[in-house]
Amino acid sequence: MTYLGEEIKKLGFGLMRLPQKDGVIDVEQVKEMVDLFLEAGFTYFDTAWAYTGSEDAIRQALVERYPRERYQLATKNAAWINCKTKEEAYAQFDVSLARTGAGYFDFYLLHNLGESRTRYFDEYDMWNWVQEKKKAGLIKHVGFSFHSTPEELEEILNAHPEMEFVQLQINYADWDNPAVQSGRCYEVARKHGKPVIVMEPVKGGMLATPPDTVVKVLKGAEPDSSAASWAVRFAANLDGVITVLSGMSSVEQMKDNLSYMKTFTGMTEKQQETLEQAREEMGKIPLIPCTTCNYCAKVCPMGIGISGSFTAMNYLTLFGDIKAARGQAEWLVNGRGLKRADECIKCGRCEEACPQHIAIRDTLEKVSKALL
Repeated sequence: MTYLGEEIKKLGFGLMRLPQKDGVIDVEQVKEMVDLFLEAGFTYFDTAWAYTGSEDAIRQALVERYPRERYQLATKNAAWINCKTKEEAYAQFDVSLARTGAGYFDFYLLHNLGESRTRYFDEYDMWNWVQEKKKAGLIKHVGFSFHSTPEELEEILNAHPEMEFVQLQINYADWDNPAVQSGRCYEVARKHGKPVIVMEPVKGGMLATPPDTVVKVLKGAEPDSSAASWAVRFAANLDGVITVLSGMSSVEQMKDNLSYMKTFTGMTEKQQETLEQAREEMGKIPLIPCTTCNYCAKVCPMGIGISGSFTAMNYLTLFGDIKAARGQAEWLVNGRGLKRADECIKCGRCEEACPQHIAIRDTLEKVSKALL
């Protein structure tokens, strides 16, 4: 499909959760994943200034190994992370350009707009600044990623019709979720005529290993299809979607995604009915809606392993295995040198940064009681 004058296939390589080896990004495995992705005809890569090590890794795995015209590269500016002046916010662009070595960005996003975060982009006049970068030829297309209410999305698009696209969190589990409102946000973007880039189609990996009741529905319909494939296809089936970002963490995940997206032309009515059944089953299970974006961790003064704690708690909820859940907490929290849930001082800064509107302080207390 062609959007904004760019020929882009429906699968994008999200670079937020790249494979690691000995605590650092495994660039050699990323190279193999990049090769497979491009060989299959896909071209869109998505990174961000805030994704630790990601921009450097994609320079080594992609930019230094392929002609610039072979791919589209997107990155993002998070002006709300420790930027006290507009100069500090603007400097993120120069850092991203140096890290990636890409020369220019095909897509540049103002990152994670919504709630208190939006004011930084307003106060620093980022809207006009990014247009200047576009005029200078350093950016081809300008848009923003968004985590908040459809009402706020409406306000932003009314104020900034010059934005060319919107990146939204969309997956079948959150389509009608009142905390995320994927469906309503999508409808607002389309009403304004903005094409959409989909993020979190697999809900931070949770829809790759859904509850047994959901797996039963999906496998009953297509025994040979992975659970993750259903999530990605749901998003890719929506009208006006430029591409669906999958945050792939291994060669195996890449091969699985390519196996069904290379020939994807849309979902049948029967497949859509199957997903509706899966969504009904998912809605019966109360999970913490954390996508492991770790924006909370960036502002936590105690260095608590918030997302790891929540992953462990969801593991307990889904599988009822306390030993396995504690193992997850040990690996994702203690194993990474982070503080435990019971060390929370309840300052609330994490909740201001959370795109999912999670009551983090109360939830950490529940984690402490259940797992520690």
